[in-house]
Amino acid sequence: MSPKTERIMPLRTVQQLRRIHFFYALGALLWAASALWSGRQAPGSPQMWACVLLLAAFSGLLATASLFLRRLQGPEAGRLANHTAAEKMASPQHAHA
Repeated sequence: MSPKTERIMPLRTVQQLRRIHFFYALGALLWAASALWSGRQAPGSPQMWACVLLLAAFSGLLATASLFLRRLQGPEAGRLANHTAAEKMASPQHAHA
């Protein structure tokens, strides 16, 4: 039997990664809009390139967080969902007492 901390640690990590994933996605969206805006106002300006640089940084962080989140969730998340769905489909008339 595994200790409770082995299961709690990944759950906390996944929750934190989901929050930071949302933050990075929001940041990438903000810097993309800012880069488009400054690119239309003054193409090739230092402000536009700063926005593009920050957009690249947030996109890289978002990709990294997505990769780690996918690794932590792993195949057992999909397998568990499919296993539960298969049980429900197998015996829909079964009534619990």
